[in-house]
Amino acid sequence: QVQLVESGGGLVQTGGSLRLSCTTSGIVFRTYEMGWYRQAPGKQRELVATITVYGRTNYADSVKGRFTISGDHTQNAIYLQMSSLKPEDTSVYYCNALRFGQTYWGRGTQVTVSS
Repeated sequence: QVQLVESGGGLVQTGGSLRLSCTTSGIVFRTYEMGWYRQAPGKQRELVATITVYGRTNYADSVKGRFTISGDHTQNAIYLQMSSLKPEDTSVYYCNALRFGQTYWGRGTQVTVSS
């Protein structure tokens, strides 16, 4: 059974930092492109950052320079270090695993940035 479990969300003030974690099981972690997405109330889910099996990263323009995605094959996990947080970063953050059109999602973790 495939499981992606996010953690690390919470309430933080503008300008603060958080580190999200996503631990996986049931997949061959090294073979999946991993990513973070987010969805705010009333909005569509949007890409935040992805990391390929080769370690290449991609970021949404809105988070470039503030967020960093990383992966740890020994832990079958990915992370999202978020800094200089803004109120518009408030969302539920979801972990995603993708391979050849097969995709899995976690249940999400809430990040709330107060102004």
